[in-house]
Amino acid sequence: MAENRYLADYAKLGTSSCKKCKQKIEKGGLRLAKVVKNPFTDEGGEMKQYFHTNCMFDTLMNARATTQVIESTTDIDGWSGLQPADKEQILEQIKRLEEVRGKKKDKSLTQPPSKKIIQKILPVPSVSPTKKKQTLMPVVTSTTTNEDDDGDSEDTIDDDDENINVSEDENDGSITSDDPTHPDNSFRSYRNLCMKIAEVDGHKAKTEVIRQFITYGTDDDSYKGNLSILYHLLLPAKGYKSSIFNLKSRQLCKLFSTIFQVEQSEMLTHCEEGGDIADTVAEFYEQSPAMDPPSKSTLSIYDIDNYLLKLSKLTKENDQERLLHEITIKCTSNDLKMFIRLTQKDLKINAGPKQILDALDINAYDAYQHSNNLKTFVDRYLQHKSSGSPTKLSLAKAFSVQIELMTPVHPMLAEACKSVDYAFKKCKNTILAEIKYDGERLQLHKNKNKFEFFSRNLKSVQQHKVQDLNKYITEAFPKADDLILDGEILLIDIKTKKPLPFGTLGVHKKAKYSEANIAFFVFDCLYFNGESLLDLPLKERRTILTKHMSPIENRILISEQKLVTKKSELQTLINYAISEGLEGLVLKDPESLYEPGKRHWLKVKKDYLLEGAMADTCDLVVLGAYYGTGKKGGLMSVFLLGCYDQTKQQWCTVCKCGNGFDDAKIDQLQKELKPNLIKISKDMKKVPNWLNLNRQYAPDFVVVDPKKSPVWEITGAEFSQSKAHTANGISIRFPRVTKVRDDKTWKEATNLAYLIKLFEKSKPTVIFKDEDMNDEIDEDELGFSFSNNTNNNNGIDEKSLKRSVDDVETSEVSKKKAVATNNGNSSMVTCSFPTLFDAYVFYLSSTISADEKANLTRFINAFDGDIINDENEYEMITHYVGKKDKNYNKIEQRTKFQHIQTDYLWDCIKNKKKL
Repeated sequence: MAENRYLADYAKLGTSSCKKCKQKIEKGGLRLAKVVKNPFTDEGGEMKQYFHTNCMFDTLMNARATTQVIESTTDIDGWSGLQPADKEQILEQIKRLEEVRGKKKDKSLTQPPSKKIIQKILPVPSVSPTKKKQTLMPVVTSTTTNEDDDGDSEDTIDDDDENINVSEDENDGSITSDDPTHPDNSFRSYRNLCMKIAEVDGHKAKTEVIRQFITYGTDDDSYKGNLSILYHLLLPAKGYKSSIFNLKSRQLCKLFSTIFQVEQSEMLTHCEEGGDIADTVAEFYEQSPAMDPPSKSTLSIYDIDNYLLKLSKLTKENDQERLLHEITIKCTSNDLKMFIRLTQKDLKINAGPKQILDALDINAYDAYQHSNNLKTFVDRYLQHKSSGSPTKLSLAKAFSVQIELMTPVHPMLAEACKSVDYAFKKCKNTILAEIKYDGERLQLHKNKNKFEFFSRNLKSVQQHKVQDLNKYITEAFPKADDLILDGEILLIDIKTKKPLPFGTLGVHKKAKYSEANIAFFVFDCLYFNGESLLDLPLKERRTILTKHMSPIENRILISEQKLVTKKSELQTLINYAISEGLEGLVLKDPESLYEPGKRHWLKVKKDYLLEGAMADTCDLVVLGAYYGTGKKGGLMSVFLLGCYDQTKQQWCTVCKCGNGFDDAKIDQLQKELKPNLIKISKDMKKVPNWLNLNRQYAPDFVVVDPKKSPVWEITGAEFSQSKAHTANGISIRFPRVTKVRDDKTWKEATNLAYLIKLFEKSKPTVIFKDEDMNDEIDEDELGFSFSNNTNNNNGIDEKSLKRSVDDVETSEVSKKKAVATNNGNSSMVTCSFPTLFDAYVFYLSSTISADEKANLTRFINAFDGDIINDENEYEMITHYVGKKDKNYNKIEQRTKFQHIQTDYLWDCIKNKKKL
């Protein structure tokens, strides 16, 4: 079959004529072009034959059977740049063309065949993907592929099979092939699959699309592709979870602007306004003066997998550009678009792991939650599938729950609990209440003398956070050869025995707490000496844990639990946790099993109760805006809000907020806010002097005049302390817009002085009063005590600590760091040094002498700044100090920072002025 290439665009001058009707195509009108060889030159090349849309498809309907026609939107270059109405018109024409040519094909089947034809029974799926039964009907297919029928359809890719090594399986008569050139392994068929998944609605329908493909392949016979690579590409966040590409939108624009020889600023603007970097790259590829996209996709999923792995190993910009150029010249624009989406680990198909894995088997997703190794998981499936004709029982066995040492298990999670009644509804009669530690989730694996530590997201934990933990675990579990523990790590104050706030585990933060240790609070045991404990109820797992664990003070501790049988007891515990300043409680059913990835525990936090509202709301002014992502890409959908500091006569930031508006209101805000906004594209140099702003919150747009900006009522879970914001370190947790205050101007909005008062009022307090309690309170009330963290028989402390509700209300522990005001001036903590470098994170170049570096470190820390040397934390750097060293390019690729010299930094320190 001749290789044709089609494209769509809009007539620029109105001078081109339709090849069929010979009429001019008006300026701005939609036109389709067929790219053909140029017969008027000996040097080869291509030319475009333009058509009206209807004329193009009328021509294709009368084309020979061997002519490559438009069979899907991926056959049309420039599709992404068309208007929705024009796309709909073309889709209708494609459907009509398919029907007409299909009838012709059916008619031709009644004539004597030129090659051997066989009839076989294929299961044809019913319209509804939810129905299990399928209708069996005879379908006539060919056992060979004619070279003239080599189409490049998205639905069926019938490449020439002469070079494919195939073998007939004696057991079931199916054709098997591991050849990368097989149509089932083509990148085009993968793209077509993703397109079909994206087009259908409903989880079951998406699963059915995948199941059909991995069952029947592109030839409607059987799938002969590499299932492991396919699933890695369908689940890039899982399949390439250890691959870090270091290619964010801005970096990709920089690299491809060089490759395409176009302006980087134009690509950035297109990306910001469109919200999809893959669409931007594909469109500029089609328009590039330096590139000529291939007319047909020739890449295989093997090629893509290989390129992704190569790309993940590159850190230098020149190397990345070289490899991306190599990839690009082999890609059609649609190939390149999907490749970019793979590097972003977002396919835009609106399908999650469950929908994709369920195509293998109904038990597949639950089984994957336990293994968390996609390659091993798919291999296990193939192993059972290849052993004859697998029954439902054998497949269920293949996907039975398994847990493997040194491979992370998805942690069991908790859903929000907003009332005591709901807690007892979920947990029936008995609840194990446990402190919700404000640390970092840790899953510890021990295999003899080998240890692995995994985070909540199943990534390896940074070494400085688990330093010496393996030594203490060996002491705490002397009889454990093999072990998997679930718990939280956090810094614990050696003197008070109490945990320090979340975020103190960072290497540069931890250094500030000299009298604190990293402690591991263990709350579950999943595996012990060769046996999985997942199928045991919690109370039995807890018994095994406490039996074999010897707590080590300030190092390895067992989480505190209280057995609760009455609503009044739970209410008192909640009040206690809030008054102590704890994050909250986790509630568990003693009879529950450990279910990886399931939210079958409950979590109670202050912001979940009373509808999660602060006691007071804030009326804040819109100071800036950010582009959204996904369906809100190209729209201002997240906003920077702040208040006025009358003392400094500056505006300061309080929070970013993207919640509270529906899609219609977001669209309306684009017009309402635009006249008072100016685009600065996160450039700190363009931030006006009236705005006190830290680099990490630099917006895409900033208001021209804040006094003309709207006032919005903001509600959140609670006030919080955040050095990143400039409103005296005050911010709002989980903010949302609850009302547009058209009745207020900036003068009536919340100012900094009043915000400080609101913050002072938001001290920990009880949620439930006496009148809230339905049951009488026993004489002995419940409470937690960090100092009493000892080894009980079953981990449940039967003894209650006497504590009345009145005691809870007047607890001295509620004396927290509060904002102190003095003669109109305020600061979070009294300090002899100014907080010059608050929220600044420095990197000191290795070119700086050791003595000078030591002196700079002393002053930076004194002025509340932080210094980073750990490569894993380069994203946090705000200032690079000194001449460029070997790490400069790495840092530049991973974050945007201000490059300053030591003389300038010393001048700021000497004169106590901000950078």
